[in-house]
Amino acid sequence: MKILVTGGAGYIGRVLCERFLQAGHAVRVLDRLYWGRAPLAGLLDRVELVHADVRSIDDGVFDGIDGVVHLAGLSNDPTAEYNRQANWEMNATATEALARQCAARGIRRFTFGSSASIYDGLGEGIFDEETEVAPRGAYSESKFAAERALLEAAGPRFSPVILRQGTVYGFSPRMRLDLVVNTFIKDALLRGKLFLHGGGWMWRPLVDIHDVAEAHLRCIESPPDSISGQIFNVVHENFQIRQLAMLVAGSLNLRNHPVQLEDAPLPPIQRDYRCTNRKLADGVGFTPRITVLESIEGILRHVPGDNPTELAHPRYYNIAWMTLLEEAEKSNAGFVSVWSAQRDTRSTVNATA
Repeated sequence: MKILVTGGAGYIGRVLCERFLQAGHAVRVLDRLYWGRAPLAGLLDRVELVHADVRSIDDGVFDGIDGVVHLAGLSNDPTAEYNRQANWEMNATATEALARQCAARGIRRFTFGSSASIYDGLGEGIFDEETEVAPRGAYSESKFAAERALLEAAGPRFSPVILRQGTVYGFSPRMRLDLVVNTFIKDALLRGKLFLHGGGWMWRPLVDIHDVAEAHLRCIESPPDSISGQIFNVVHENFQIRQLAMLVAGSLNLRNHPVQLEDAPLPPIQRDYRCTNRKLADGVGFTPRITVLESIEGILRHVPGDNPTELAHPRYYNIAWMTLLEEAEKSNAGFVSVWSAQRDTRSTVNATA
């Protein structure tokens, strides 16, 4: 099959594209390229690259496409809160428009990278896909709105599958260090200490980035009628933040890099929730398997431990990088915000060019 991956040059998208290529599928990447083409190094001769904003996709992008993996959009609370309008446009409005385009073309196979943060704020319990949710915060609200739009669009010509991804960890060529496990590794290397805000007793559902890619692949390859209009949590296991800190500290201690744990005040935005992945195992036949310890070791093999100051570079942090881009563009004539859709710069290019 030929698969269109929106956000294919992003943190999850880059790993997902490689997994789809390994499975024998052709891949067309649509990405705004906030981080340039560097994350796609090693894949550029094997994928088609469309440089475009997800909010303004030319219909020709869907030519020859058999399925869509939709990952493009703002991907955490800080960036969503920084510009709520751009967040809504990218995460909610653009998803609804993409659904209409796919349905018009009869592109049935479609997976959407939603977020398990939709469950945050519900209190005690381990939540499943039938739980009545009440998202709070710009990011979760936009993801839930996108889910509803996809389910309303489902029909004979469009079979969306929604994957509520847990807090993702693991190495990617488009690395992020603003996710809890990845952040702990960075802080351990840079500071030799980890801060446990509020004692670190909050729960999070965790999943490795390669397991997320595998979940999308399994759903795209499944018969559309078997999972159309379904929601699946994608989670390996629920952890308390304190447990994650101990796992990271233990791994670094084994490498003769001592790490201390210290209590710290609670942050303004807190996430505390758990959910189950049973439906994914039963409905798709896939259970995420990569453990936090395995992923920590994988990250440590790639990050520059001999020069940890490199880990402070803004490109590893979504809000820091996008804010930096906006400041740079403001200094240029003809400024167009990174948050706005640039209709005049859309272009389709062959990655081998």
